[in-house]
Amino acid sequence: MSDFEKTFVMVKPDGVKRRLIGDVISRLEKAGLRIVAMKMLQLSKAMAEQHYAVHKGKPFYAGLIKFISSGPVVAMIVEGQNAVKRVRKIAGATNPMEAEVGTIRGDFGMVIGRNIIHAADSPENAKIEYSIYFTKSEIVDNPMLDEEWIYE
Repeated sequence: MSDFEKTFVMVKPDGVKRRLIGDVISRLEKAGLRIVAMKMLQLSKAMAEQHYAVHKGKPFYAGLIKFISSGPVVAMIVEGQNAVKRVRKIAGATNPMEAEVGTIRGDFGMVIGRNIIHAADSPENAKIEYSIYFTKSEIVDNPMLDEEWIYE
């Protein structure tokens, strides 16, 4: 569908270590979103700094870089109508204590620094972020057979 947008999602090291990758993917797919690229990798400090460049200079920046590069992550490009807003709603508020029950962070997170998932906050930032992790040739066309039952 031509009005689909792509967004960037990452299962952070805490989500990987806690074996929540499948739960995150399942929630995204059950919502009608489709994965068009995915890989597990260990972020270098340089990649982490590139990803979180917007936060450079903030008090939590050094800890964020250390944490996000402390273990493997699962990076994904997810596609669907209003994908950015939809994924952020599924992820829940950044602070798990403020996230609604039923969201990834509300159900699995306890503290802001270990909140399981990163979700791009705009279509523009999604493209910047997923371009760090994926080349154009790694993004696949992945139509779903049930799209007529999900979208008008």
